[in-house]
Amino acid sequence: LDVSKLRAGGDRDTIKKIGVTLREICHNQGFCYLVGHGLDVQNNEISDVANQFFKLTFQEREALAIGNSPHFRGYTFLGDERTKGQADWRDQIDFADEQDAPNLSSDDPAWLNLRGPNQWPENLPSMKPVITNWMRDMHVLGKIMIGALAEGLGLGRDYFEPYFDPRGDARLKLIRYKMPAEGGTGQGVGWHHDTGFLTFIRQDNIGGLQVNINGEIIDATPMDGAFIMNLGEMLQVATGGYLRATPHRVKTPPAGSERHSIAYFFNPKLECEFAPISLPKELAGQAVGGQNIDPDDPVFSIVGQNILKTRLRAHPDVATKFYGR
Repeated sequence: LDVSKLRAGGDRDTIKKIGVTLREICHNQGFCYLVGHGLDVQNNEISDVANQFFKLTFQEREALAIGNSPHFRGYTFLGDERTKGQADWRDQIDFADEQDAPNLSSDDPAWLNLRGPNQWPENLPSMKPVITNWMRDMHVLGKIMIGALAEGLGLGRDYFEPYFDPRGDARLKLIRYKMPAEGGTGQGVGWHHDTGFLTFIRQDNIGGLQVNINGEIIDATPMDGAFIMNLGEMLQVATGGYLRATPHRVKTPPAGSERHSIAYFFNPKLECEFAPISLPKELAGQAVGGQNIDPDDPVFSIVGQNILKTRLRAHPDVATKFYGR
């Protein structure tokens, strides 16, 4: 999908036409390649700083362990993250918008603790400004896309604006997939749905991302200059299942090679609660319900609650240390 005309601020008819195309893509596949987005995907500062981070010594990365953070920010060791209880053979560093740690009472929901400060490597001072700028630029792209999708859904371009005022609660991961020296499996990350609104993925040229569309497993082959965009569960709830979060996974690359990706999760504010919105009749008739097929994988209507459920499952060390789970 070429979104250059959206980025240029085209007239409403143009935006509506692209929005309808986007809506059909999101309804039928839930995944697409985005081009014309105006960001340098392949050769830019964020790629360089990610590579520099993973070249830091193990001790430097260990100092930023995600287990230090009740906000799920920091470095996850190779094989320490879990999907459906199984080890994911990747290491990564998680960020979100930089904020002070909240001062919570016992009556406050635990998911408010998803907000807080990031952990930054002392010996890589360029990382903070590069990450901050990238998240700012990705937020702009996210707002452009959600505006076009709202038009395509017949809601009006500004429908979702209040859910992101002033910024929402976005997250970012710098990820490296690799086999360990001993052991390991083909699970780079297991089958899952994303929990927020929209996800944007920058892939390198090493394949591995796969998508399950109506029972058919499809390789999301890397495309130069393109982002992969996919849907999260909050859009599933918001549209009563007219749009659905598509299952996907990443296969571990062969021994001796690495796969790098950058994932930006464009999420509404944690406090936002969604109920099925009123869609045009022809769309509402295709809404199949906002819950997942698996009854053991419920979708919660509050953004923070839905995001926290997967954070707790994926990081049992943080769950035990800070959440008593």
